[in-house]
Amino acid sequence: MEKHQHHDHSQMNHDKTDHSKMDHGPGDHSGHNPAHGQMGHDHHKMMIADFRKRFWTTLVLTIPILFLSPMIQDFFGYEFLLPGNPYFLFGLSTIVYFYGGWPFLKGFWSEIKQGAPGMMTLISMAISVAYFYSTATVFGLKGQDFFWELSTLIAIMLLGHWIEMKSVLGASKALQLLVSMMPADAHRVKGETIEDIPLEAVLKDDIILVKPGEKVPADGTIVEGSSYLNESMLTGESKPVKKEEKDKVIGGSVNGNSTLKVKVEHTGKDSYLNKVITMVEEAQKTKSKMQNLSDRAAKWLTYIALAIGFGTLAVWLALGFPFVYALERMVTVMVIACPHALGLAIPLVVAISTAVSAQNGLLIRNRTAFEESRKISALLFDKTGTLTKGDFGVTRIQSVDDNYSQDEVLRLASALEQSSEHPIAVGIIKRAQEEKVTIPNPLNFHAITGKGVEATVEDKPVKVVSPGFLRDNNILIPKDAYSDAAETVVFVLIEEKLAGYIALADEIRSESQEAIQVFKKNDIKVLMATGDNEKTARAVSEKLGLDGYYAEVLPHQKVEIVEELQRKGEFVAMTGDGVNDAPALAKANVGIAVGSGTDVAAETADIILVNSNPKDIANLILFGKATYNKMIQNLIWATAYNVVAIPLAAGVLYSSGFVMGPAVGAVFMSLSTIIVAINAQLLRRKIGR
Repeated sequence: MEKHQHHDHSQMNHDKTDHSKMDHGPGDHSGHNPAHGQMGHDHHKMMIADFRKRFWTTLVLTIPILFLSPMIQDFFGYEFLLPGNPYFLFGLSTIVYFYGGWPFLKGFWSEIKQGAPGMMTLISMAISVAYFYSTATVFGLKGQDFFWELSTLIAIMLLGHWIEMKSVLGASKALQLLVSMMPADAHRVKGETIEDIPLEAVLKDDIILVKPGEKVPADGTIVEGSSYLNESMLTGESKPVKKEEKDKVIGGSVNGNSTLKVKVEHTGKDSYLNKVITMVEEAQKTKSKMQNLSDRAAKWLTYIALAIGFGTLAVWLALGFPFVYALERMVTVMVIACPHALGLAIPLVVAISTAVSAQNGLLIRNRTAFEESRKISALLFDKTGTLTKGDFGVTRIQSVDDNYSQDEVLRLASALEQSSEHPIAVGIIKRAQEEKVTIPNPLNFHAITGKGVEATVEDKPVKVVSPGFLRDNNILIPKDAYSDAAETVVFVLIEEKLAGYIALADEIRSESQEAIQVFKKNDIKVLMATGDNEKTARAVSEKLGLDGYYAEVLPHQKVEIVEELQRKGEFVAMTGDGVNDAPALAKANVGIAVGSGTDVAAETADIILVNSNPKDIANLILFGKATYNKMIQNLIWATAYNVVAIPLAAGVLYSSGFVMGPAVGAVFMSLSTIIVAINAQLLRRKIGR
């Protein structure tokens, strides 16, 4: 039944989203080790420093090149020529071409090797044509040199790349924040002594001491003490969470005001935080439909630019213009046409949206599903623990058989429920403990799928079941079993006869109401599927103003509900707990698993909410819309700019006296890249804390 956890990897592209084949894709944290993950980060910083150095060096050399260029002197009407002026210009420009232009020439070579000419190919061709043509004019070819345009072009390109890479680094900082959340060392308890050890030396089953205000060094279970822990960086939940003995803690969360002793369960690669980091990285590397679209567009733009570039050269020559003029037009076309902004348009948005989502407790597994969350028209909720708190409290215990008192009904029922994690079982056990009931041990325990549990207790067969079981077995349901409240009722059968029933109520979450208003505002139908009886389902549905509900639903029937909604043309998001709802989550257009926090890796959904808060789903949909809009804006900006600029560079307005030069073209190209980068960064404001 369960959809395999790597369901999305078939479409995963494990090349980084590397828009310029220069190892600076947003997902480039490949030097990741579970402890600190800094290598990829440092590599990125080194590259930024390299671009910065090349830019300043080129800029310093560009000033004398401009000052000594005859074309510039003509333009400003002054004359200052050194003896051997052309050779001096040639010398400075050679340094600029090989030192400043090196990253582009290197990028060009790797693009050619991969058989995918792109941005680097265009920049390299533009600067190489300019350099070798100008060099030829120094050594005897008739014509004017382009040295000033070559150096300004390289300086502007380096500046554009430098700013762009800083922007990409900003996108990966959120991931780095996650990585850096682990402390560097831990206090291990050895008998009476406490020793400080590096985090890498912590082993499973070690007991570690966490002092007030410290970060928890590894996932584990509290064996002594209780405290409030702040897990906001992992779950997006700002309220500190109370944790006591036997509760699980997540590595990276911050301890509050008391000392804890924790038994380590997961370290390194298996830790919750590491799973989150891996998932975010994989999501950033996954190519969605949008990403593939921008890749295709960038590739085509490269071919078109090369064709128009050579076409421009041919046309101007055919019109009888001098070779130097035709060449300048070709160089400008090639500079302008770099689909740089396009290469960056989507990857940057991807990197930012996945990292920001992770900080807000939304883990994106399947990028396409996340982008498509804007299309959701129907949301199917599994009631327990999502719309409601999932904390059942016993409201009534009733005996219907004189042989068994209310206390006896509770005592025998609790025998069956003590090993179960189900919220109803937890509620019954809590009541038994409050009443100080001694709970007997069950034998031959087993679950009746979707209907309840059975076992032998003190030589009597006992069942705790749902109303559906009574109906299937033609047992009459007592008239007063249901009140008007939103209660869930379970029935206790002893020796196949109804002995009594226990009613429990599950409180509706305060956030459910707000979330449902957001869904309605966005024209999304909100439906609920629950294993509960009709009366309870109706009470919850009316209280929350839902568009519909399905009562007494078995896990496998949720798939049928999803299919039925899809047949009606709805784009369905299913929200469930990821274990028994796995088939329905797989079937839905967008499967959203509401998390039990630490079980993140076992989920089957497209998107995982670390908290079970329905407001997070509202955030998810709104953020999915904002992300998609940013992608579209960036794509439109990047392509529209090229559509306008390429003809201008080719010289279509020559007759009206306007011709764009290569340096101006380079300024516009860098500007378009920077605008796309800034636009992507604005996405950070879009997700509500």
